[in-house]
Amino acid sequence: MKLHASRMALAAMAALAASAGAATAQDIKVGVLPPFTGPFASIGQVIKVALDMRAAEINAAGGILGRKVVLVYEDGESNPATATQRAEKLFQVDKVDFLTGTVHSGVTLAVGQVAERNQRLLATTVSFSNAITGDRCSPNVFRVNPSAGMQASALALWAADFKKGAKIYYLGPDYEMGRSTIAEFKKEAELLGAVTAGEVYAPLGAKDYSQFFGQMRAARPDVLYMSTGGTDSVRLISQLKEYGLTNIKLIGNSAAVTSDNLDAMGTAAEGFVTPGNYSVLIDTPANKAFAEKFKAAAKIDPNLYAADTYTVLDFYKAAAEKAGSLDADKLRVAMRGLSWEGVVGKKTMRAGDHQAIQDMFALELKGKTYHPLAKVDGEKAVGPDLCTKW
Repeated sequence: MKLHASRMALAAMAALAASAGAATAQDIKVGVLPPFTGPFASIGQVIKVALDMRAAEINAAGGILGRKVVLVYEDGESNPATATQRAEKLFQVDKVDFLTGTVHSGVTLAVGQVAERNQRLLATTVSFSNAITGDRCSPNVFRVNPSAGMQASALALWAADFKKGAKIYYLGPDYEMGRSTIAEFKKEAELLGAVTAGEVYAPLGAKDYSQFFGQMRAARPDVLYMSTGGTDSVRLISQLKEYGLTNIKLIGNSAAVTSDNLDAMGTAAEGFVTPGNYSVLIDTPANKAFAEKFKAAAKIDPNLYAADTYTVLDFYKAAAEKAGSLDADKLRVAMRGLSWEGVVGKKTMRAGDHQAIQDMFALELKGKTYHPLAKVDGEKAVGPDLCTKW
């Protein structure tokens, strides 16, 4: 899984060429727009493994409505401008029926507009920003993974138990996901009695976080909440250990420390607490089978990105079978209110804002595995429907 960026880009180009060449007029083309380069490249590789695996399984079982699923990849680069251009290509040139794979929340918001213009549907399996299913919701955009608000609910309840009136310092990347994730958690934590000790934002892809450590030490926090991800998390957590900031409890969103970047941190992330809807330790037959297959393919344990990405094709398949059609308008109606089985339980797509409702957990890292600490019912975690566009 630790592929060099150039190798990942070549892998994406090869996948695109192979997919486009193999497709026929009867096939279902699914466009996939993950980052194969940039700070979230490791997440892009997880997405590719999960989708390749599930598409092969669905095709072996007869496809969707009797048609083969063909995946067509492009590198979204975690760059909204680049991603919108490549989304247009996927829709206009490759003629994909459905789009997924976006990671960066800014990319999902931008590409959602492209999907709407092209009268196609998009489902993200990773992006957190509440705006995606909130004030910038789109009738053509769905989210199968938990939002920032859902994550905040689960983690804030754990923080309240960890220490009453805990002083929390916040550090995140200076873009939509980083700021909105912190805002949601801070709101929930303060309602439960936590105190904000400080708040700073670094550029995405920052190389040196030590410039923030002086003010962090002065604030004397009990907890550091981080909303970084990918290689940004590796640098931040490694530098915290290097500078001796080891007496602060590290917590953060579910993008921060995952199986795709954990090895690069060594033991520095031990004890990290995060919210999520997935753990390899959740004991269901479906999860055991999925975890074994994914680890055999990727050589790492699956994380929440793998689990949610794996199930997005099941969401699309269930909607197509319900609608009896691949027409975007009919699929949109079928997706609203649809329930389907994920690898650790039922997901239900809320009709109003297109946010999937699912149970949440507070998870603590022990060794290389996240252990569930507390469960929050999905109906309680999801919060109110704030989309007012339809």
